[in-house]
Amino acid sequence: TNLVRDSPRLFTTVQAVFRAYDTSKMYRELKLRGAVIKDKELIILPDEQVFNKIPGVWNLSADQGNLGTFFLTNVRIVWFANLAENFNVSIPYIQIKSVRVRESKFGPALVLGTSQRSGSYILGFRIDPADKLGVVKKEVQALWETYSQDPVYGIQYSVEEQAPKIKDLKVQRKVDDVEIVDTEEANRDVLAAYYADGTKGVDRDPELNPYLGLAVEQLQDGVSIEQLWSVL
Repeated sequence: TNLVRDSPRLFTTVQAVFRAYDTSKMYRELKLRGAVIKDKELIILPDEQVFNKIPGVWNLSADQGNLGTFFLTNVRIVWFANLAENFNVSIPYIQIKSVRVRESKFGPALVLGTSQRSGSYILGFRIDPADKLGVVKKEVQALWETYSQDPVYGIQYSVEEQAPKIKDLKVQRKVDDVEIVDTEEANRDVLAAYYADGTKGVDRDPELNPYLGLAVEQLQDGVSIEQLWSVL
């Protein structure tokens, strides 16, 4: 519920967040046979940079293997078949669980294990010539680790209003500079002194009291009408 009535801000905010999430799936989700290649070149995502293009990479998902090309970027690894560019796979680093070199029936292969959320795929690739396998594995490992430290989610945003930090809200404790003065007048029981007056039974001449605006009997020395009034 929007606390500001007739304000569309809550709706537009949710709509903008959903649009950002929906249009950035390629940064997060493993994609098979997607529209990621055009004319043998990778379709670059916003904020994506291609670091290497490696030909002679065999996808070992089929019995005979398929010859294709690797694209290594700061966001993902993309492979496509040279004879059919719609036969491809886009593997975001965020979905990669392991990078290893293992033996296969085609010889040593680069094996990428994906997360359970992306299907727990085991994807094998053979690199030609074989002596490039170690170099490619190290490059993939380095890009994966770099992404893990500073991921790219494909979402652009700007902070309009930022809540203050807790440390900025803390107020330094101060000791109150208060001095308690114990004066004779403060400690004096005015009412007791009034009743202890031996002349209280004798009428005194009236006088105008400016505090009450009335004529009252004269008080003994050292006692004011304000003091007697405060006792009540």
